[in-house]
Amino acid sequence: MRKTASTFAAIAVAVALTAAVAAQRPARPVTIELWSQGKAAFGVFVPNENAPPPRAPGAPRPDGPPAGPRPKPLYTHAGDEQLAANALYDYVFLNLEGSYDNAAIKALADGLHNAAAGSRKTLIVRVPAFHEDDAAGRARIREVFALGSDGITFPHVQSVDEARRILEALKQEKINVWSTDNPKGDKIAMLMVEDPGALAQVAEIANLKGYSVLACGIGSLTQAFGGDRAQGEAGTQKVLVETKRVKMPNMLTATIQDVDKRVKEGFLGILAQGQNPDEAIKAGRAAAGR
Repeated sequence: MRKTASTFAAIAVAVALTAAVAAQRPARPVTIELWSQGKAAFGVFVPNENAPPPRAPGAPRPDGPPAGPRPKPLYTHAGDEQLAANALYDYVFLNLEGSYDNAAIKALADGLHNAAAGSRKTLIVRVPAFHEDDAAGRARIREVFALGSDGITFPHVQSVDEARRILEALKQEKINVWSTDNPKGDKIAMLMVEDPGALAQVAEIANLKGYSVLACGIGSLTQAFGGDRAQGEAGTQKVLVETKRVKMPNMLTATIQDVDKRVKEGFLGILAQGQNPDEAIKAGRAAAGR
């Protein structure tokens, strides 16, 4: 059968429309693409613009707690634009564990995912601990992703039972979580082991299905061990062993002093901090061959 000119025109229009729809679909987070290839991803904490300036190295800590209530964290559009424009960052980590703020999530998501910003940064939001209120935790799952976040982090997972409840809530909310069992997923779910009780169950937690990242909160774990840094480091390494066993990423903070070591140990999520996180990321990228 001969195709008429009108038929070819209709086909051309259909192809153009399909391409336009595909272009409008949000790209899968670059962090997931890197982890799918076994490569390290690098990011920073979203800076609180109401925070006091960092202390100089060696400067004494102020005596006692700050006077009066702490000011509410501030995240501005200008700050978002700076994060979005920095080509070093694969992801940014918004810490709302102590003060959940849905407006901050929306502001960050809008700024980071703006087409004019260039490469699309992954936004990962840390929410309050799930065990504090399961119902509130489930509602936050729904809201965090509805507002445009690419990932959610659950701190202080206390047991394998709590981890199961979190994963069931993600499933009920129909979040398409990326994992080795779901390689086509497009959202990140991170579980944090930060307490000795959870550390004792970390092998069971690692065996669960439906999460993207399992990490040790080394600072909180060290504090839980009475400030014993050796025990905190041993716990971090124990979690790393389990994540390698189940072939899942592990995220950890790093500075310019230890980023090379952390990359070589096999941490695939490097959260740079310290006086100059950009320099730490440059060193980490070099160590990772990026």
